[in-house]
Amino acid sequence: MILEIFIFLLGLLLVIGTITSAMRTFVVPRAEQVFLSRAVFIAMRYAFNFWITRLRTFEERDRVMGYYAPVSLLALAPVWLILVLLGFTGMFWASGVASIEDAFKLSGSSLFTLGFIPPSDLLQHLLAFSEAAIGLALVAIFISYLPTMYAAFQRRESLVTLLDVRAGAPPSAVEMIERFHRIHGLAQLTEMWERWEEWFADVEESHTSLAALIYFRSPVSGRSWVTAAGAVLDGAALAASTLDIPRDARADLCLRAGYLALYAIGDLLNFNFNHHPNAGDPISITREEFDAVYDRLAKQGVPVKADRDQVWRDFAGWRVNYDEVLLGLADVTMAPDALWSSDRCKGKARELRLRK
Repeated sequence: MILEIFIFLLGLLLVIGTITSAMRTFVVPRAEQVFLSRAVFIAMRYAFNFWITRLRTFEERDRVMGYYAPVSLLALAPVWLILVLLGFTGMFWASGVASIEDAFKLSGSSLFTLGFIPPSDLLQHLLAFSEAAIGLALVAIFISYLPTMYAAFQRRESLVTLLDVRAGAPPSAVEMIERFHRIHGLAQLTEMWERWEEWFADVEESHTSLAALIYFRSPVSGRSWVTAAGAVLDGAALAASTLDIPRDARADLCLRAGYLALYAIGDLLNFNFNHHPNAGDPISITREEFDAVYDRLAKQGVPVKADRDQVWRDFAGWRVNYDEVLLGLADVTMAPDALWSSDRCKGKARELRLRK
């Protein structure tokens, strides 16, 4: 009798845990670290990593990794159903079903509403009805939230695609400033900072409440939401520190919205980074790299401030706010090479996690 009660409670806890996991993954509108969903994505990542190590070019690896997030997401539904099936198998056996095999068949019949094995008493009828309702609810939750995810994905990618026109492919903050200088005029950057400030707010909300979006890759191989974010943040940092133009508060607001969004996503992924860095902390960009960009902008006729040393200090003071977390996200999402982000990110995500 004690064994039956223990198995029943164990099965009940398994079912409750599965339902809670599904709700926290899709329904709860906030950043939640869900063990079951995380385990599924990690297991699938190991499988995909084993596959892509055999591929030679980034284009081949990118094509394969394009399936990683969708396949991992689709794997959640059968994992939930299997766990519910096993949980109710234990409860059916504890309620008096003769064998584990018969309890498994009854559980499967109830979960998939097949009805080929009828329950024998009131308790088993209640369990069967409950399992059928839970199975339908889990599938309904999964299906109903897929359009929400893809709507958020499309909102994200529309501005990433437009960045190709303004910053090249892969995106570069330097090229963005040069193009605005030649075509639009640097005064038109304000509109861009406004749009990207809203974009960062949307990405923070959507990618922390629906974490699978972090790993959804852009439709075009050379694009990535992470490298796009890095190019815009670097562009805003250059505008605030280097360009000899009137101070634009929108650039500052875009920078703050950007690194706060990256912080929220980095926290969700268990990155261990400094949320309050000092202006003098080291960054991944060297002074020589910055000087080369400074000279390139000046050569193109872009107005730059004369005090190069102060300009470097100001730029580094902005960049330090998002340097680590940007490289970690570029690494974990296997982003294509882009200037000052994914071109120097190898192993950064692992490093940030190992710091714990």
